[in-house]
Amino acid sequence: MTGPSGSDSDLATMSNAASSPRLRVQDLRVCLAGRDIDVVDEVTFDVRSGEILGLVGESGSGKTTIGLALLGFARRGLSIASGRVLLDGADVLGLPAAELQRLRGSSIAYVAQDPVSALNPALRIGTQIEEALRVHPGAAPDIDARVQEVLSEVSLPADAAYLRRYPHQLSGGQQQRVALAMAFACRPSMIVLDEPTTGLDVSTQRHVLDTVRNLCSIHGVAGVYVSHDLAVVGGLVADVAVLYAGRIAEIGPTAQVFGSPAHPYTRGLLAAIPAPERSEALNGIPGHPPRPGNRPRGCFFQPRCAFRIEACSKPPPVVPVENRLVRCVRAEETVHAPIERTGTLSQVSLAGGAILAIEDLTASYRDAEVLHGVSLAVPAETCTAVVGESGSGKTTLARCIAGLHTNFSGSVCMADTELVAGTRNREKDTLRRVQLVFQNPYTSLNPRKTVGDLVRQPLEHFFHLGRKEVERRTVSALEDVSLSEDMMRRHPDELSGGERQRVAIARALVVEPELLICDEVTSALDVSVQAVIVELLRRLQSDRNLSMLFITHNLALVRSIAQSVVMLADGTVVESGPVEEVLDRPSNPYTVALMDDVPSLSAATAAR
Repeated sequence: MTGPSGSDSDLATMSNAASSPRLRVQDLRVCLAGRDIDVVDEVTFDVRSGEILGLVGESGSGKTTIGLALLGFARRGLSIASGRVLLDGADVLGLPAAELQRLRGSSIAYVAQDPVSALNPALRIGTQIEEALRVHPGAAPDIDARVQEVLSEVSLPADAAYLRRYPHQLSGGQQQRVALAMAFACRPSMIVLDEPTTGLDVSTQRHVLDTVRNLCSIHGVAGVYVSHDLAVVGGLVADVAVLYAGRIAEIGPTAQVFGSPAHPYTRGLLAAIPAPERSEALNGIPGHPPRPGNRPRGCFFQPRCAFRIEACSKPPPVVPVENRLVRCVRAEETVHAPIERTGTLSQVSLAGGAILAIEDLTASYRDAEVLHGVSLAVPAETCTAVVGESGSGKTTLARCIAGLHTNFSGSVCMADTELVAGTRNREKDTLRRVQLVFQNPYTSLNPRKTVGDLVRQPLEHFFHLGRKEVERRTVSALEDVSLSEDMMRRHPDELSGGERQRVAIARALVVEPELLICDEVTSALDVSVQAVIVELLRRLQSDRNLSMLFITHNLALVRSIAQSVVMLADGTVVESGPVEEVLDRPSNPYTVALMDDVPSLSAATAAR
């Protein structure tokens, strides 16, 4: 990011001059391969030794593209066109391929979002950590001692039995900590962390973040943390860069950027964050980020901006505002404007009868029992949240209700109908009344079918309707989730993550179910899209008198969507009741511990 004069030294002037940056990025530009269409451009920032810079923004803003470019790498279809990445004074982008390959893993480390795909499933974890050290001779004089050391640093056992485990024998949090151990094993100068806590529950997430913070500080590593979760970033990083459409919109100290945002886009992201301490509607940013080659003239954000004026039709200057740099013509005005939030949500009565009643549900995978005597009720026309850590049995519970898991005992009743185990054993109308929306829309939607086919298929299965009525209901379902009729001809790979999840919701709602089960449907979405999806579900629940079971590990979301909550720990219900009662006055130590681990942006920025 450069200043108004075009100099790339503005940020360095505003940063702490007492210590020179370990990592310096100057005017980085990444383009579509063979074309002069930029994906990211004018990216400039510094990271000092032992500190972490956060890169935040919506999906498609260029966060991961920048993170990979710091390793001298561009994904297929992209190329690094220009710029410099100086690590300890040496330009990474100017190194020969062999030298760059040597640096990756030794001086430059990378931690991927999904440890399942990052770790080799055929190798034991001890072998994988040793391999990282053997590939880079000289990284550690005593390999066995270094393996013991890094496992201790990430709070994992280092005994022989643990080293002989395979990745599938570890939890998600343990897998991610093994990936961190591998990344820090060679004592790198720089590490890029690409959404390493996405999908983790709040307790595991806190342990992983504490590990990252401590390792960077102890070993003087310059860290770059890519994330869409602003609350997580607020408690971790010293400085933050807010990205929009491949440009840095605002960059500076985290407490100032998040405490008094100057760019309207930063303000929009912060307004979309759920507050764990209050019940309020969430505000997503209207519209969608522009794609490379299709960006508007002038300010890229102005079509979605409530502060736009005529001057926004020209490229905005980068101006210094209160110890940060902001790409906005109205930055000095907006920095003092309060962030507008929607009012608190009205309370919904829980006095009605239960649409779903579960009694003494016990579920197993072969001989391993994962749910132990679970009992809960979902009041009609309300939303019940099921919250717990990874491995607590949340998804197994959802699969039992939907009929996808058959090895269970106990009673599952939908109004006056017993839901027997297995979809093949249920009446067609019973299947229609209960619909499940899966966590990952990238895998739950058939990539070979169009959006119209995906939404139309359940109608054709459950009803005998004429062609015109099928089309009418399909279009209506898409409109209910704020998608136009034009979307019907598109395939899933032409949609954003938020659009795919809306298609999945439309597919579930088109058959007019009585109970909608949402299994972690927002866990992989950025905060703005998450806000849009949550408000969409809340509106549909009200408009359709729908009952919902909302499964999540994100406690901050619960107040914005649910009226009652069930806390699940190790397959057992430890606490349940109205949301305000359970979250404001938790009686179980497990609930108290989870509440303490919820990242709060206001608390994090105040602490800084």
